[in-house]
Amino acid sequence: MLEFKTSKGIFTVQLFDQQAPITVENFLKYADEGYFDGTVFHRVIAGFMVQGGGLTADMKTKQGQHAPIQNEASNGLKNKRGTLSMARTNDINSATSQFFINVVDNDFLDHRPGNYGYAVFGRVASGMDVVDAIVAAKTGNRGGHQDVPVEPITIESVKRIEAPQG
Repeated sequence: MLEFKTSKGIFTVQLFDQQAPITVENFLKYADEGYFDGTVFHRVIAGFMVQGGGLTADMKTKQGQHAPIQNEASNGLKNKRGTLSMARTNDINSATSQFFINVVDNDFLDHRPGNYGYAVFGRVASGMDVVDAIVAAKTGNRGGHQDVPVEPITIESVKRIEAPQG
C-alpha cells in the first residue's frame, strides 16, 4: 500500500502487483526515491480524472525521470472510479512517472481491439473524498497547460505503508 499526502489531505492506494508487475515496480521506484514529493496534480477534469506525478508547481517537468515502461493495459483491469492508471503520450509504451486517478468509470480508456488503452495498476483504498476534493478544484490555463488547478495541489509525499489487517 501507498500513502499519498497532499495539500488537500491523505489517501491510500492498493497496488495490483500481480496484474501489473512492471508498472507497480516502476511506480514504487519513483515513490521510494521521493520523486513525487513536490509534484502537483497538474490536470484536473471534473467527470473524468486527476493527473499528476511529473510536473512542479511552476509547470516544469521534474528532473530524474526513468526510461519509459511497457504498457500493461492488456492486464484485464478496467479504468473504473478510484483506479490509478499510467499516463502516456500517443506512444503506447511511453509511460514514465505521470499517473491519473479515474473519478468516474472511464471504459473508453480500457484495452480493447483498436485501442491499446491505459494500464490500471492500483486503486484508492481510503480517502476517495480527498480525490473528489482535488477534482472539484477551480481550474484554468497555465504554463501552456489546460485544466490546471488555479491554486496548486501538491503531492507532499508518497510512501509505502503496511496494509491494514482485517
